[in-house]
Amino acid sequence: MTRPLWWEGGIPSPAAAPGVGPVGAGYAAQPPSEVDVAIVGGGFTGLWTAYYLLGLDPSLSVVVLEAEHVGFGASGRNGGWVSALWPVSASTLARESGEAAARSMGAALRETVLEVGRVAADEGIDCDYRRGGVVLAARTPAQVERARGYAAAGAAWGDGTVWLDLPEARDRVRMSGLLGATYNPNCARIHPRNLVDGLAAVVRSRGGVIVEGARVTSASPGRVVLESGTVVRTRHTVRATEAWTARLAGLRRRTTPVYSLMIATEPLPAGVWDEIGLAQRETFADHRHVIIYGQRTADDRIAFGGRGAPYHWGSAIRPEFDSEPTVFAELERTLRELFPILQGYAVTHRWGGPLGIARDWHPSVGYDPVARLGWAGGYVGDGVAASNLAGRTLADLVLGRASGLTRLPWVGHVSPSWEPEPVRWLGVNAGLRVAGWADLEESLTGREAVLGRVLSALTGH
Repeated sequence: MTRPLWWEGGIPSPAAAPGVGPVGAGYAAQPPSEVDVAIVGGGFTGLWTAYYLLGLDPSLSVVVLEAEHVGFGASGRNGGWVSALWPVSASTLARESGEAAARSMGAALRETVLEVGRVAADEGIDCDYRRGGVVLAARTPAQVERARGYAAAGAAWGDGTVWLDLPEARDRVRMSGLLGATYNPNCARIHPRNLVDGLAAVVRSRGGVIVEGARVTSASPGRVVLESGTVVRTRHTVRATEAWTARLAGLRRRTTPVYSLMIATEPLPAGVWDEIGLAQRETFADHRHVIIYGQRTADDRIAFGGRGAPYHWGSAIRPEFDSEPTVFAELERTLRELFPILQGYAVTHRWGGPLGIARDWHPSVGYDPVARLGWAGGYVGDGVAASNLAGRTLADLVLGRASGLTRLPWVGHVSPSWEPEPVRWLGVNAGLRVAGWADLEESLTGREAVLGRVLSALTGH
């Protein structure tokens, strides 16, 4: 199947007609003509922003405008890692903003992992939140060297990462070729679509209005324009469009959409899990260059994903790009290589979708107090927790509240624009190829790849 596992049994999508969503408490067939805050995008960033705004000031009129249905984008398709991982290293943040700022950013991310769990518990959102941490296996000598360096850097920055020797690693997960692993407790597993739907229900209960099937063509100071021609006048506008930012007028080169694909197995019997491990519902990956990620779901499947799908010319996003048979086949091969006991067990779901990447791989959040325009995104796939932090930060920025959150180094960060085509297409796809070649080089030589330095140059970090 190409429908995401997470969408099974979820709230039905709204009617396909433009501007039409399910009408009821907190829903509207058309947006109001004037609001205090208009939020473009019904994923995690938009919904968290609405949630915290309404918590701080219940008198606000807040509308969330979503082109499809809440959770249609990365928020409802992702790997379900609520993690303190960040695509930019602490040392890079320290070079740019100072050591204190880098440490504050790490602490805020770790606190955010707990905050998501707190809100889910307080609001009665059944999203299978389980904080089992993340285990990253080292399966080649080169990966061991990189993992030990990763753990040493984590210790220096106090992020909780530790090196596990082979017996300790096997206590967490039993992969083929395991030599050791790193472990960090600051990660939880969730069912992402359940969190999205639950959060949307709470926003509606607090007086927020959600309009699904409302496709926005421009979001500018004081006004949001829908594809239907409807104009919403607004005191504050928040752009929470992640990979879809490139579709908005004047923003084509702000963020590049890159596809990440996933598969899920059938539910696995207890005997298989006895062999695999993940008894604490740890999320898992390894220290290869091509990004992979997995979790043990609440119903005992493995949901497993990775990069490798091509970037499409002109930052194009189309439904057919969600399915790349060769990438699905490679994901299945990789998963069965990691866990040979899975031979004979079926893969039941295959799906994908785009995520947003800024040119320097920096996620950012910001607000222009003159234009009263806010934004957040560019999470590079680490957005489940970061979007919560962004929502809390945007709420403070919109309301003019100075706080520790508004002083974090990602606030106000402006990434350079992506290159025009064809340079963008060549560069992004070259990065994907180089990551694969670097892993092949390491498997052949047993040493860290020279191509890894080329990859760092291409990604800018």
